[in-house]
Amino acid sequence: MKYVVFLGDGMSDIAIPELSGQTPLEAAFHPAMDELAQKGIFGMAKTIPDGMEAGSDTANLSVFGYDPKIYYSGRSPLEAVNMGIELSPGDITYRCNTVTLSQAEKLEDAVMLDFSAGEIENKDSHAVIQSVAEHFSDRVELYAGIRYRHCLVLRNAETGAKTSAPHDIHGQIVGQYLPKEKNSDLLREIMEYSYRELPKHPVNIRRIKEGKKPVSALWLWGEGRKPQMTDFKEKFGVKGSIISAVDLIQGMGKCAGLRVLHVPGATGDWHTDYAAKGRAAIDALKEDDFVYIHVEAPDECGHHGNAAEKVKSIEQIDEKIVAPVIEYLKSCGEPFGALLMPDHPTLVSTTTHSPEPVPFALYDSRRPFDNGSDIRFTEPFAQSTGLYKEHAHELMNLMINFEEIAALSHRKYAF
Repeated sequence: MKYVVFLGDGMSDIAIPELSGQTPLEAAFHPAMDELAQKGIFGMAKTIPDGMEAGSDTANLSVFGYDPKIYYSGRSPLEAVNMGIELSPGDITYRCNTVTLSQAEKLEDAVMLDFSAGEIENKDSHAVIQSVAEHFSDRVELYAGIRYRHCLVLRNAETGAKTSAPHDIHGQIVGQYLPKEKNSDLLREIMEYSYRELPKHPVNIRRIKEGKKPVSALWLWGEGRKPQMTDFKEKFGVKGSIISAVDLIQGMGKCAGLRVLHVPGATGDWHTDYAAKGRAAIDALKEDDFVYIHVEAPDECGHHGNAAEKVKSIEQIDEKIVAPVIEYLKSCGEPFGALLMPDHPTLVSTTTHSPEPVPFALYDSRRPFDNGSDIRFTEPFAQSTGLYKEHAHELMNLMINFEEIAALSHRKYAF
């Protein structure tokens, strides 16, 4: 038995005027996703527990099958684990973004223009990170990651900082979103130093000449400690792999004991090589029982307010990942299960995450349903089924132990 999860990060949305009042999932052509909805258990699921922030960390933990209320300990330590940073129980970490801010006399008066500094390349981001790391080397450890995603470590420190995700404050004055409470003096000192000094950095001088967005400052957020996650094989009885170009998701996979596959051409934005991810998933399924395929592209499109690119990214996921992987699994003759869903909505209209439920399709080749050929994998169709899963972290177990629910249901669903 093989199992695959297709995770389109931020794929869900609400009606968008420029798409004639449709959501990107409604506007996109995705027949392979539709087939899973037509022949699987199809409905809505809540990935963000009440009282928790609508982050990809929390939401992907849910889809992974781990209750965020139990396992969540912060976003940044998951990224740190993937970067190979050794963490002790007393250490805390922060996500560090290279961002583009407007020019102002004081940091608190600047406006957040771009949370990724124009999707900055590794070479440039590593250079500016190194310059700040050297200045604060006696007090903190600052590690360069992938593109705009980096990590700050405080050894043997206390938690309690209140921070804000930069992608949630696009176009806003940043003053009220700067770190507060525990460790905030140090965090703000680093951010203010970077805002004051980085405009002079040779990398930024060159980037401006080339018409690229500069790194105006470092933005610190997402405090956490190293998580303690039950091994995936121990928890679900299958061994598997994860495919993602994002440190956060790779780190989550490592903490769960999954094999992390690095795919050439996978970038973590909408310019990623979708077909390469599809091929990598097929290769992985030849060896592993389970593959989790995470695609960041729709989320990035949502954060940039780009509805047209979000539609295109969904179509690429369908054509180059979902369709070929499902076709391969069918051709093998071995039974398989598939779970298709976003982790959370990323709204084009607000460029931020939303905690609202998302559509999911849970398919098992041994027990296909017949929901009708007119069904599409969209938010309205998912809502119309009346099926609502309050705890999305239970879906993984239902996929792997599908016979338990198939035995309870006839044509319609039973949970």
